[in-house]
Amino acid sequence: MSPPEHRPESEADEDETTDDSTAFRPAIDAHTHLLPERLTAAIRRSLGDEAGWEFSHPTARRELEAVLRSAGVAAYVALPYAHKAGLASELNAWLLDRAAESDRLVPFATVHPDDEDVAGVVREAFEGGARGLKIHCPVQECRPAESRLEPALEVAADYDRPITYHGGTAPMFEDSPYVGADAFAELLDSYPELRVCCAHMGTYETEAFLEFAREYENVYLDTTFAMSTAAEETMGFDPSSIADETLVELSDSIMYGSDFPNIPYPYREERAELLARDLPRETARDLFYRTAVEYLGLDDLPGLETE
Repeated sequence: MSPPEHRPESEADEDETTDDSTAFRPAIDAHTHLLPERLTAAIRRSLGDEAGWEFSHPTARRELEAVLRSAGVAAYVALPYAHKAGLASELNAWLLDRAAESDRLVPFATVHPDDEDVAGVVREAFEGGARGLKIHCPVQECRPAESRLEPALEVAADYDRPITYHGGTAPMFEDSPYVGADAFAELLDSYPELRVCCAHMGTYETEAFLEFAREYENVYLDTTFAMSTAAEETMGFDPSSIADETLVELSDSIMYGSDFPNIPYPYREERAELLARDLPRETARDLFYRTAVEYLGLDDLPGLETE
């Protein structure tokens, strides 16, 4: 698979202020990644090997935030994930330290299902300021509600914190036993009180995940990668298969996300497809802002409108 043409980062940055309407600004990006340098490099190597993608966006916090700020992003959610046991606590502490230096970083926590004290790892992170939990089912080799994760899910319920899952089969997990609509349904049946988000619009089983959002008040989806102008080229998904009417209907359950900075195209392409649609302003404000406020509980952050 050939990666989409990518211009130098400095040129992409300059364009961030040229193509946005007030429909986007201010925005909350509900799906980004800020990770230690060695881990980021390893993830990018893996994605490059698997999909042929190339990356040029900055990965350090200040430079990453400069791109987001110039685009009109008021707050961004950083989602860590531990690929093996014993790493989560250190990774959570690292991200919380970065969040303490930022006025717009919303840190999530991670836990590995084989950690010695799954509940303790999550509780410590929440007490330290983490706003939610991230589980990457195919990478961490766990179904969303399997028994090893139960202590973490119970802590999330006790603290009323949301959980964002990579729970769909895209872009390269169609043969994984850990993801898909059936696996996610197990979570909804067992923990209907949890606020949960399936990333990437639940691709490639989008219709099933949209139905979950219709049926369950606490189910959310994010647009990450699936609704970009590069979605067909990078992951074989056509954003136009999700009708404007669906976005209007479920605007209080769908929120904007990007996977920035681990995207093989300019950041503006993540929002351009949505901005090009003739959506009602209220729908756009939900998608780019208000739904994330509800999901994440951000109404106490300075400068964020909640009306």
